[in-house]
Amino acid sequence: MTDETLRTSTQVPAKASLDGLEDRWGKEWEEKGTYSFDTDTTREAVYSIDTPPPTVSGSLHVGHVFSYTHTDVVARYKRMQGMNVFYPMGWDDNGLPTERRVQNYFGVRCDPSLPYEEGFVPPHDGGDGKSIKYADQKPISRRNFIELCWKLTEDDEKQFEALWRHLGLSVDWKQNYQTIGAKAQKVAQAAFIRNVERGEAYQAQAPGLWDVTFQTAVAQAELEAREYPGAYHSLQFHTPDGDVTIETTRPELLPACVAVIAHPDDERYQHLFGKTAITPVFGVEVPILPHPMAEIDKGSGIVMCCTFGDLTDVQWWRELGLPMRTVLGKDGRLLRETPDWITTDLGRETFAEMSGATTFSARKALVAKLEETGEIIGEIKPTTRMTNFFEKGDKPLEIVPSRQWYIRNGGRAHTEANGKDLRENLLTRGEELEFHPDFMRVRYNNWVEGLNTDWLISRQRFFGVPLPLWYKVSESGDVDYDAVLVPTEDMLPVDPSSDTPPGYDESQRGEPGGFVGEVDIMDTWATSSMSPQVAGGWLTDDKLFAQVYPMDLRPQGQDIIRTWLFSTVVRAHLEFGGLPWKHAAISGWILDPDRKKMSKSKGNVVTPMGLLEKHGSDAVRYWAASARLGTDAAFDEQQMKIGRRLAMKVLNASKFALGMAGGEAQVDLDPSAVTEPLDKAMLAMLADVVARSTKALENYDHTRALELTETCFWTFCDDYLELVKDRAYDRDGEYAAAGDSAKVRSARVALNLAVDTFLRLLAPVLPYATEEVWSWYRTGSVHRAQWPAADVFGAAADGDADLVGAAGKALAALRKVKSEQKVSQRTAYADVTLTLPAGGAAAAELVRGELESAAHVEGELAFVEAEVDGPEVTAFAFVTEE
Repeated sequence: MTDETLRTSTQVPAKASLDGLEDRWGKEWEEKGTYSFDTDTTREAVYSIDTPPPTVSGSLHVGHVFSYTHTDVVARYKRMQGMNVFYPMGWDDNGLPTERRVQNYFGVRCDPSLPYEEGFVPPHDGGDGKSIKYADQKPISRRNFIELCWKLTEDDEKQFEALWRHLGLSVDWKQNYQTIGAKAQKVAQAAFIRNVERGEAYQAQAPGLWDVTFQTAVAQAELEAREYPGAYHSLQFHTPDGDVTIETTRPELLPACVAVIAHPDDERYQHLFGKTAITPVFGVEVPILPHPMAEIDKGSGIVMCCTFGDLTDVQWWRELGLPMRTVLGKDGRLLRETPDWITTDLGRETFAEMSGATTFSARKALVAKLEETGEIIGEIKPTTRMTNFFEKGDKPLEIVPSRQWYIRNGGRAHTEANGKDLRENLLTRGEELEFHPDFMRVRYNNWVEGLNTDWLISRQRFFGVPLPLWYKVSESGDVDYDAVLVPTEDMLPVDPSSDTPPGYDESQRGEPGGFVGEVDIMDTWATSSMSPQVAGGWLTDDKLFAQVYPMDLRPQGQDIIRTWLFSTVVRAHLEFGGLPWKHAAISGWILDPDRKKMSKSKGNVVTPMGLLEKHGSDAVRYWAASARLGTDAAFDEQQMKIGRRLAMKVLNASKFALGMAGGEAQVDLDPSAVTEPLDKAMLAMLADVVARSTKALENYDHTRALELTETCFWTFCDDYLELVKDRAYDRDGEYAAAGDSAKVRSARVALNLAVDTFLRLLAPVLPYATEEVWSWYRTGSVHRAQWPAADVFGAAADGDADLVGAAGKALAALRKVKSEQKVSQRTAYADVTLTLPAGGAAAAELVRGELESAAHVEGELAFVEAEVDGPEVTAFAFVTEE
């Protein structure tokens, strides 16, 4: 499992460089299978990661580099801890983002009514499509459209993989999947069929949020509240006790009015409850009802309930048992036929003028009629209101009744086998899951507690996993949606549009007594929610699944806790009665220089390949790893420059340390040879960092581990190396002549041990620089080496860890005088007195030789103690040339 073999000779290059390391080591890792998962294993030996499958819809941005680096640090650390790391990669290539990209890229749109065109060539190939209007996009068959989806996603996936490899993700590229691939389809369809069989999935004809542009239903998790301009219209409703004024921003829905509602405690309207009102223009009689959700202090305090203007209307419709009067179609236009509940001549005439119109045009026509009848009073008052949008849409959502499929997720009451409600059980799952950082748990809890509907899983799209269902057609030719036909699991994956249900043949499709296939696909989260099962081989590789599931880690962004994390917990709970993983590592967002979240929709993203080529992958990884989980971080190229400096210092300091002995001798790593106080102190300092860094990584705090290691590394470079280099070099053979060769060896071994340890500590963050140095004196890979233990140096680290820092400050004081006197640092002191804080003289005495050598003291170096904050030179004389 580990690569620890020393080369017989050290091969330190004449000049160390970061250039080209990505290509060199990327090929080496691939050829040698450095990151391959060993399938000959047990679950106890495995650390498995449910890697986020990035959406293949254009390009990755620097935010992906940020969060995926966090995951890779964990993977590399666990691998060095001796774990058999299962680190797959998936591609999320189904759903709306891919379809929109295909439309823009090729200048096409899907029309399922069109026949398949063999050898179809799209009108565009490679344009951004932003100038191609919807009307100018060429309609093509569903099959042709899906073929173009496949073509573009395959091209994008190659580019994504190339960037991930360049970044140095230690993914096992043999373990991969596509959310639209056959393996994912089988898993998603099998889980759905089981949901249906257990009553956890059901269909319903019900009002739901609908995007009129994309012609698809939208789930609660996909909503985005945005400000939208509107206007208040004051309408006069007629009651037996006189007119009441109702303010509305949606007057075009007046023909869908089913009730007038006020708060039960509103004294202005209590005398009207139980009576009826007549709607203006249309003359429809509707009940006047009390409900506590009516707001006394908003507008006139009395409102009309229409089916449906907003989600409150839906709630009133359900709770008050109101009729459904639909006037708005899925295309966002009013219905073409006048409803039969409108019976007055004026009402029918007005609706005829509104029929087939957009909501905007219908509103304009109705307002004109209301002004004509005098049933609109006062001025129309502009306002801005918060309105629900599909997160990827541009127009407000409408609420349209339609037949859809749902999966129970705790949004509605549902008692499970343990006698508890599903919502309660899902909250318990959230308590069982280890969140990193823990404060992210509240986002999960808030989402579950705020659910008001089950998970709408069906989508009216084209490129995705088909719902594996058919419906019987009666002998009279009507589709019976209650007579659901499902495939057996050995048939999966299936496409109901081309495959037939058990017991039927293709000739019966659409015929009386036959069947029809479901045309809807699953919500993209319905597949992504099964990512642990897809990646882990459920139903496709039983051996692998037993080795990796439930997984150890789910890394992901904070913004999709409500979608991806929650939906994955739901599916695992329903199918396996437990969590899909033990830990959830939640990354923060990347912010632009104005402290705004980076996102493609805002146009403020930075693409990463240029950064990787400019600064080097190690440098960009350093910037990413410098941010803690759950914490937003600013995009900062200055931090990348610091990372490049660190990576370069790893090369140069290692070259310096490993080359002390000269020649190409094998590196000496025998800790028993470390005898000198300063050398032991340095190893004690490093051993303490090993212990604290390891603890931090075990707690998923990669940033703290990096901080500790980096601080120690610079102390090693700036203080210890400067103090020990003359003894380690022994260029003049002074130590050898004096019989002190053991002191020289002590320094060299301590340097070698330090380099060997720093490489391991920094390897998860700086994989390329550390692998390069490792190759100078060891075979194999540092990424397969053993993570250092706290007792790695044994008795060699029984010194005072603070001695290195104290000695460094003393040397800095000795050098400061020369700088102030504007003489070379090689100028020798004839005599010098170093004043130290109380108790400092004894420590300084332990490193007298190193201080005399590094500061070039030829005469006496005296130590005195006084009330000072730090080492100070209080008397000195330089050696003067004769």
